[in-house]
Amino acid sequence: MVKLGKVLILGDSYSTFEDEIPTGFDTWYYHDLKNDTDVATSDQTWWKQLLACTDSELVLNSSWSGTTVCHTGYSGDCSDRSFISRFDKLVAEGFFAEHEVDTVFIFGGTNDNWNNSPLGDLKYADWQKEELYSFFPAVCYLVNKVKTALPHARVVYIINIDLKPAIVKGIHAACDAFGAEIIQLQNIQTQSGHPNQTGMLQIKEQIVQYLERTNV
Repeated sequence: MVKLGKVLILGDSYSTFEDEIPTGFDTWYYHDLKNDTDVATSDQTWWKQLLACTDSELVLNSSWSGTTVCHTGYSGDCSDRSFISRFDKLVAEGFFAEHEVDTVFIFGGTNDNWNNSPLGDLKYADWQKEELYSFFPAVCYLVNKVKTALPHARVVYIINIDLKPAIVKGIHAACDAFGAEIIQLQNIQTQSGHPNQTGMLQIKEQIVQYLERTNV
């Protein structure tokens, strides 16, 4: 099995679990079952299973339920919690000067899709803040920022099922432009739009299959 080393996760509800994400971040999965799911322990999450089977170490799970890649969320401006603002904050605080990261998983775009966040235009440099309220420039900004901040890390973007073709196309364009890898999930079992125990196992298995196939 490919070893991932020290792992950073940047995600939304699919990657959360109570007490396993930074204080103040919203979660979807709890020790006491809520939100119509059967995922009751963090060991049942896709990422805990992946870490275990690859003998890898979690550096940080920066996942926040309901968050978008861009700054436009369900209640409007979410620039305090978007994927790009969370990663920018880690860079600004010197997190990566103190913590080595070998592999980054970005698992986002689902809420941009569900929220019908503006798409905007693909842009690969010289982003203005107002442009980051739209998905296309925001996903390009995010992938570039991760690759720039962590030039020696393996960056893998996980694309959820049932996203609009435009969202998927934008993720592919950003990853192609900046050299990130892509895993396109297929046929994940969900409850209330979120992976249940079976879905979590399916996500883990599809990531493992990709890792074994690429064997980088």
